[in-house]
Amino acid sequence: MQIFSRPIDSSDKSSSLSRETCPGKIYTDLNRSSRRSWNPLEMIVNICETVSEKLFIHKETVMGIFTKTAGYFKDRLGKTRDKISSSLSSVLTLGRNIDESLLDELEETLISDDIGLETTDNLISGLRDAYRSRQISTTDEILPFLKEHIKSYWPGRDRQLCLAHPGPTVILVAGVNGTGKTTSIAKLAYIFTQNNKKVIVAACDTFRAAAVEQLSIWAERIGVQIVKHKSGADPAAVAFDACEAAVARETDILILDTAGRLHTKKDLMQQLTKIRDVVARKIPGAPNEVLLVLDATTGQNAIAQAKIFTEAINVTGIFLAKLDGTARGGIVIAIKDQLDIPVKFVGLGEKPEDIAEFNPETFVEALFN
Repeated sequence: MQIFSRPIDSSDKSSSLSRETCPGKIYTDLNRSSRRSWNPLEMIVNICETVSEKLFIHKETVMGIFTKTAGYFKDRLGKTRDKISSSLSSVLTLGRNIDESLLDELEETLISDDIGLETTDNLISGLRDAYRSRQISTTDEILPFLKEHIKSYWPGRDRQLCLAHPGPTVILVAGVNGTGKTTSIAKLAYIFTQNNKKVIVAACDTFRAAAVEQLSIWAERIGVQIVKHKSGADPAAVAFDACEAAVARETDILILDTAGRLHTKKDLMQQLTKIRDVVARKIPGAPNEVLLVLDATTGQNAIAQAKIFTEAINVTGIFLAKLDGTARGGIVIAIKDQLDIPVKFVGLGEKPEDIAEFNPETFVEALFN
């Protein structure tokens, strides 16, 4: 954050301070300095404290708009919760002793719940060590053990959006056809507009005729501007025009939809790279986020898709769509363990407001209760 770009000259009216150019405590301290002697070190400390405070508040305010309650998560994750609860209760029966047979059954159960082979192996190994060291001794201690260990997979990692200061913040969204990519973009745009953010969406998926039409319908429905070309146009050209429009119209958020053909096609990967490079040239520091939309209902296949996409673009976060419509919600845990890419958002319904910021503690509690 640049507070001022040149030394302040009190005789130069163009360099005079105002609350618009230097708000709050910084304004007060700088103007006081013109009337009394001041300590430069104290001045720097005050400025740093104020800047830090403002950035923190801004970040919390923006991400708080996506927050959902634990009850909301429990309602929407019913299918996965019922499946996991049923399978675990059949293994962890009252009064059963912890032994290798139980651990083997538990391992099979977790794998069948889409927790993933590697993740399950880590959990069972930790559980076995805990039993041998007598940290746990009964089956009713296994579930709390699993919950705490799964929560620890997200050790304070930043799952919040990286925002540009000043804007526009550019979010590039990728994903294969059928994952819910267009709907996910609409959800992001809708929540931002409901919180007084100026949003533009760009229809860079020009290979599929229906993609431009679908995004246009969503843009009109939720009341955001759209930049689009004819079907078959150069996607990078759409991205170029969208960036120019975002800057000219002083937009807060620019969201770019990208081609979603099968991820095995080499030209798709090249096109994503081209769009990324065009955006980076037009807006310094962009794209600020590269979100990959994955379909939770596809289970482990979603991880295979993610690995291919990360070879072409630097994916900064996952938007896991259709989480409410599947019993395979355990894939969230496998994604973290195998990809180490944070799940930033989850889709929990068909309505524009059915989006939530991913919260590990809320998720785990909703999944295993």
